[in-house]
Amino acid sequence: MFDRFNREINYLRISVTDRCNLRCRYCMPEEGIQLFSHKDILSFEEIADFTRIAAASGITKVRLTGGEPLVRKGIVELVRMIAAIEGISDLSMTTNGVLLKEFASELKRAGLKRVNISLDTMDPVKFSYITRGGNIKDVLDGIKAAVKVRLDPVKINCVVKESKYDQDAVAVTEYCSVNKLEIRYIKQMDLAGGHFTTVEGGSGGDCSVCNRLRLTASGILKPCLFNDIGFNIRELGYAEAIKKAIGVKPACGTNNLTGEFYNIGG
Repeated sequence: MFDRFNREINYLRISVTDRCNLRCRYCMPEEGIQLFSHKDILSFEEIADFTRIAAASGITKVRLTGGEPLVRKGIVELVRMIAAIEGISDLSMTTNGVLLKEFASELKRAGLKRVNISLDTMDPVKFSYITRGGNIKDVLDGIKAAVKVRLDPVKINCVVKESKYDQDAVAVTEYCSVNKLEIRYIKQMDLAGGHFTTVEGGSGGDCSVCNRLRLTASGILKPCLFNDIGFNIRELGYAEAIKKAIGVKPACGTNNLTGEFYNIGG
């Protein structure tokens, strides 16, 4: 599939839930959020059926996001369903890592190929502050589990305020170097303000080569993270929603006044 700017669209990011077991300060308000109702959340069957249509149209790469995808009950089964879809050659997940020690082995057996794990500091006190109560040991144990079962390559997503030379980012870099992990530096973004930059160590944020569609947990297909455009796959039908999203995918992001990172998946 090619959009009107001749970018090949082959990457689908799927938010499977808006729920999370952390409350990171740059992602979610302290008081929590108004969660989607159960009836609004796509079922596993709907997600798999949509992905099957998307794969037939040219999608080869799928990433599961959230919220935190591992809090979605039965997530291993969804991984198994998507891994079995013809044409999907790369199935990955972005996670905060808190529950990864528990799920890593099952996810690998189900067909998950690799993971990106969020880690912004190596300081336990700062980690607890950033996440409003999280325990960094849970994340480090999750990283070890992912490495052990070969969810390769294990990539670390490090959110920075200024650059990879921030004090906390330097410590995460050293940890990744010692443990032979890949690292990506993501500068804090602002959806409403339209502030975003290219991910250092990745391709995210580079509009000129953007190959992504995003499916929210409530079934809205978005052609761009930094844009309010979205199409309801239940109302339009899967193939038509894909066609419309590809047709209006913008040349570059602007701003998003209706979405949040916790319900789009970043």
